[in-house]
Amino acid sequence: MLTFDPHPAEVIHPGSHPALLTTPEFKVELLERLGVDAVCVQSFTPEFSLVSPEDFVHDMLRRQLRPSVVVVGENFTYGHRAAGNLESLRRSGAAEDFAVEGVRLVREDDHVLSSTHIRARIAEGDVVTAARALGRDHRVEGTVVHGDARGRTIGYPTANLETTRYAAVPADGVYAGHAVRSGDRYPAAISIGTNPTFDGTDRRVEAYLLDFDDDLYGARLAFEFTERLRPTLRFDSVGDLVAQMAADVTATRKITAVTGSQR
Repeated sequence: MLTFDPHPAEVIHPGSHPALLTTPEFKVELLERLGVDAVCVQSFTPEFSLVSPEDFVHDMLRRQLRPSVVVVGENFTYGHRAAGNLESLRRSGAAEDFAVEGVRLVREDDHVLSSTHIRARIAEGDVVTAARALGRDHRVEGTVVHGDARGRTIGYPTANLETTRYAAVPADGVYAGHAVRSGDRYPAAISIGTNPTFDGTDRRVEAYLLDFDDDLYGARLAFEFTERLRPTLRFDSVGDLVAQMAADVTATRKITAVTGSQR
């Protein structure tokens, strides 16, 4: 498998980096689960972006990877200014002695299940549709950092996640899902937003891990989003907030009892 890092858009149009559906490390892990024998991560630099389609095929594919078959999506483009496409790759493959297979795009309800489509669903908070397209719950990773510790004072201590750069963070709201640490998964009620009840201004990604009591500060953690429970709300009192959080935890427990057993 050949992939690129960073995303080509960030190099070609600086500042336009799309939200990432995976970290590079998790992408490799997913590919390994699918049985991919090797993953080649090509550094996408300004110099590499200038490589012609012909040189990409001859120098990168033929000389370095030496494939017998190259498999790409039917809308695949390559080379400087995306001048190469599936048909030109087939012609070059014939000259360089490798076959080329084009895979048809997957569609659902007249939508191509592309990364652009999935990013849009995540940005709307529709993590169920995103999961159906991804074949898994959407996941955001990061490091647990200190917050204001307010959750602990009201009985719901949360892990505040400093997410990785360019992570595709879902729309503000409360979600049922899981927190993943070193391969272990814990049901979690995940909140994204500014904590309007306390007049917060910083957008945070934090989770209350059910039936969990351990120090997570500094730990690497991932949040998996299974279902959106509700939008972010401003409550008239802390008591009203706590009552709603209890309901969120109950809903999370029910949802993860089903989805957790399917993984």
